[in-house]
Amino acid sequence: MDTVFVSGPLLGDALEALREAPFEVVLDEGGVGSDAFAASADRVRGIVTLITDRVDAALLARTPRLAIVANVAVGVDNVDLEACRARGIVVTNTPDVLTEATADLAFGLLIDAARRISEGDRLVRAGGWERWTPTFHLGQRVHGMKLGIVGFGRIGKAVARRARGFGMHVGYTQRRREPEALERALGATWVPSLDELCATSDAITIHVPLTPESRHLFDAKRLAAMRPGSILVNTARGAVVDEAALAYALEHGPLAAAGLDVFEREPAVHPALLARENAVLAPHIGSADRETREAMASLAAANVIRVLSGQPPLTPLV
Repeated sequence: MDTVFVSGPLLGDALEALREAPFEVVLDEGGVGSDAFAASADRVRGIVTLITDRVDAALLARTPRLAIVANVAVGVDNVDLEACRARGIVVTNTPDVLTEATADLAFGLLIDAARRISEGDRLVRAGGWERWTPTFHLGQRVHGMKLGIVGFGRIGKAVARRARGFGMHVGYTQRRREPEALERALGATWVPSLDELCATSDAITIHVPLTPESRHLFDAKRLAAMRPGSILVNTARGAVVDEAALAYALEHGPLAAAGLDVFEREPAVHPALLARENAVLAPHIGSADRETREAMASLAAANVIRVLSGQPPLTPLV
């Protein structure tokens, strides 16, 4: 019987599906760094990984029978794809199923940051709200904003669809331009230069994978060149943004606010960001609605079952 290691609890019937395949399922919330994984590594044929697991050449050397790594996420920056390719190991992810949930959260963070909702919540709970006045706790209008979308994949396009309902003027940037018919349907305009998009947008939302090229894509220089009073939203990967530089831009300008669901060294957050009232901080919950998490788990399990039964995976990366 093949052994499948699962790095954490999965919603829905994914575990049952793996057991019925039938596989021996070893589950440990400690992930690939656990004693349970160490004890089973030499017989493991499949690993259902989380973004907290690092799958590198050293781990692959401990798993001589490994055939598939099924990552329960869209991003796979935690997996060494080249090392897996060299070993002939299949790597899969979970695209599509979390698109709408993540776009919902990105838009929620934008509204929260612009209208200072979380900041107001903290004020009320602390007893700091004394009375209503016309100048009290002013935020920014969301309707009609100029929204810049960095990365126009599935999630970026889903954000653009939401932006239409708010009468926003949407610009997007990526290496290639989308077909004009799609641009018209989404009400989006291609901006070839990221710097131009940043300089002309009231808010920027990030939807790019973490790669060597995108690490600290938003560094001190780029943040300083953003439009005065603008907002930055990041639901992609934390390391796309230099957190220390972001904290500085939130304190000294030009940024008015930020909404973040991801951080460079999760679960740690840069102390300077924690100190900023104008930073909305969420604990990596972009895909955290029950239906989405169940669908992610189900897709990861299905990929494992197919590969170990000799069929092609549904969502292969390697």
